[in-house]
Amino acid sequence: MADDDNPFGGLPFGGDNPFGAMPFLGDIMKSLAGQGPLNWDIARQVAYMSVGGQATNVEPSARIAFEEFAPLAHRHIVDFVPGIEFDPRIECVTPAQWCHATLDAYRPVFDNLATALGQRPNIEEPALESDPMASMMSGLMSAMAPMMLGMTVGSMVGQLAVRAFGQYDLLLPRDPAKPLMIVASNVDSFAHEWDLPTADIRMWVLVHEFAAHLVLRTPHLREALAAAVDEYVSAFSPDPGAVFEKLSDTDIDPSNPMAAFQRTMSDPALLLGAVVSPEQDALRPRLDALLACAVGLVDWIVDGVTQRLLGGAPAVGEALRRRRIESSPSDRFVEHLLGIHHTRSTVERGRSFIRGIIERAGNERVLDLLFRPDALPTPAEIDAPGLWLARLEIS
Repeated sequence: MADDDNPFGGLPFGGDNPFGAMPFLGDIMKSLAGQGPLNWDIARQVAYMSVGGQATNVEPSARIAFEEFAPLAHRHIVDFVPGIEFDPRIECVTPAQWCHATLDAYRPVFDNLATALGQRPNIEEPALESDPMASMMSGLMSAMAPMMLGMTVGSMVGQLAVRAFGQYDLLLPRDPAKPLMIVASNVDSFAHEWDLPTADIRMWVLVHEFAAHLVLRTPHLREALAAAVDEYVSAFSPDPGAVFEKLSDTDIDPSNPMAAFQRTMSDPALLLGAVVSPEQDALRPRLDALLACAVGLVDWIVDGVTQRLLGGAPAVGEALRRRRIESSPSDRFVEHLLGIHHTRSTVERGRSFIRGIIERAGNERVLDLLFRPDALPTPAEIDAPGLWLARLEIS
């Protein structure tokens, strides 16, 4: 490692490494500092630990059932969305396999996030010289950042895998050439917990995954959503003082003062100083509009196809809608770090936008969102479909 890359450079400890007198710790810190912006080994280990105890193999009967249902779901979607040609393959996977594929699929996004969070604020040299402890802590945090971010990403992906039905529970584009992943054990567990027909839940999940795949493989929507997420994560402005501000605002129980500290320090996003920046606030409306558009399109296809296949299945639809808008720790992780969130507001905005188009111009105009690159709605248009229609008619 070059001297300029040493996070401990210039410290007043008689050497470049404050742990030089402790070879074991020194070796650890050198290892952490040399991992790059994100420690992917730790990310995978934490993700796999989060799903420990889950099934190590897919139940053969579940795999066969999904493979038998897939052609029927695909045929109805192609019939519902005329002009679309796609023939996705499905693959039933375990939660651990889902973790592995998800970390690979979103590695560029997480790398951009790590690079943004790895930009430590410049501290003037006189300040470092006058405060050796601040200097040491600055170097320590720089060295530990890849490990902490690896733990954060791994924990987030692992928590998502515990409840994910397929690869589009997190509505981010993936490689359209790869098979669609279905976490069969999670799907069947949900059906048993809600006492719903397993076959109906399996069919609904297949229709949803096919519909999301169809929407997110659309080039202009795929590129716009991926770019918006990349811009958002790249605009983080690390704030090392955030943890101290959080601690100062925390109510501390005099009988157990360490409890509040542990709660604060258990939030890796806060430890990394991942505070939303003004630039991200400016980018958020565009990202939210694209998400609402994608959610609205997917729901429109799912509702139309399941009405044909399942007769609407109101109990199934209600259970799955409630599941989607429930806020879990993994959802909050995603919203904070990636800007992706499926709140009730996002779902309603998307559904209202599509409903407004259909009421004014019919189902055919909804297809413009899939076939016309200039049809993606602006933040203003997502709440006013009449404006969207007027713009398309003029153009």
